[in-house]
Amino acid sequence: MPESRRETHNENGRPQRQNTPAHNVASTLSQWADDHLTLVRNISTGLAVAGVILIARSIKLLTKFHAVSEIPAGFVERNVRLRGRVHSITEKGLEVEHIPIYLPVISPLLAKHKGVCTSTLLVDLAGVDLTADGLIWLRRSLPPAQTVWLKLISRQDDRLHCFVTPSKQGSLWDHSMNEEVLRLGLARRASIPGLSADSRLYWRLHKRLHRAEVKAEKKGCGLWKEESQWERALKAVRDNALFRVLKKLFGRS
Repeated sequence: MPESRRETHNENGRPQRQNTPAHNVASTLSQWADDHLTLVRNISTGLAVAGVILIARSIKLLTKFHAVSEIPAGFVERNVRLRGRVHSITEKGLEVEHIPIYLPVISPLLAKHKGVCTSTLLVDLAGVDLTADGLIWLRRSLPPAQTVWLKLISRQDDRLHCFVTPSKQGSLWDHSMNEEVLRLGLARRASIPGLSADSRLYWRLHKRLHRAEVKAEKKGCGLWKEESQWERALKAVRDNALFRVLKKLFGRS
């Protein structure tokens, strides 16, 4: 193998190493790097930023989703959690603006739809059928501008089915709004569109929701509230045919 350095002898007969062209090239490059240290650092930083941008583009961590269809299928399959801001809650569901991960310098480079009005994602509480009182409670619990975490469960057309958890400073929630509304008796369990009943995820979520609904039944909350004897007697009188006839007669007089 060729050697990068060879030995000679000085006047005292001691071996002396002599630089070869390969060694000279290495020394020259090292000296150039020292003389242009700032430039080398800038190049390294630029390459690092470019690498982060390429990775971010590939996995879409910094991408803001303006429509349900823009969310990668892999995100739904892996039940990724997205952060969002509530805009409104209607009979159709929650309208939530997606809030992507933000990194200074890099995020503005990846920003799209500049100058376009804010768009929202339509979100349902997965496995929950809200009552009218449940809808009122949800609006009160998640006012506009409230930030939430959306755990993606399934997607159907232009709608996401998620487990929704509020993100409140100084407050740690150990359960989702899906479970809470069932625990209060303000909703019933429902099937989750797009999720196979044979999957492990289905049964895991079913168990959590069932546990919350059973608690409401045991406590007699909301839908499961038992009527008192007075309430049952009053209802029976109102439903009596004779009472309805008398009510009509006195109402005309």
